[in-house]
Amino acid sequence: METRTFVAAGIVLAILIGVVAVFLASPDPDGLESTALIVQGDKTLTGDTPPDAEVNEDTADRFSYEAPLPDYSMGEGMGKTGEIIALVAGVLVTFLVILGISRVMARPVK
Repeated sequence: METRTFVAAGIVLAILIGVVAVFLASPDPDGLESTALIVQGDKTLTGDTPPDAEVNEDTADRFSYEAPLPDYSMGEGMGKTGEIIALVAGVLVTFLVILGISRVMARPVK
C-alpha cells in the first residue's frame, strides 16, 4: 500500500471513529473533569453529577488557559453538528502539526 493511501485511510478512519464517538459519548463528566468535581465535593463516586456543578480552579500564580473548543463543541446552539465540526477540525489540525514536526525532523543535518 502506498504511503499516501495509508495516511489518507488513517485520517478517514480517525474521523469516522470520532463522528461515531460523538453519538456514543456520555454526557456525564468523566476523567479529569469528574475527578476535579469529586475533589471539590460537588460529586460523589456513588451519585450523579449535579446539573449545576462547575469545575473552579484556584489559578492564582499558576499557568491556565481556555480551551479553543471546550467540551469538543463549536459553541451554544450547534448541538451534535458543532461537536462533529470540532472533532474533524481537531483531527486535521493534529495531523498537520504532526506532519510539520515530522518534516522538520526528517530534514538532513547540514
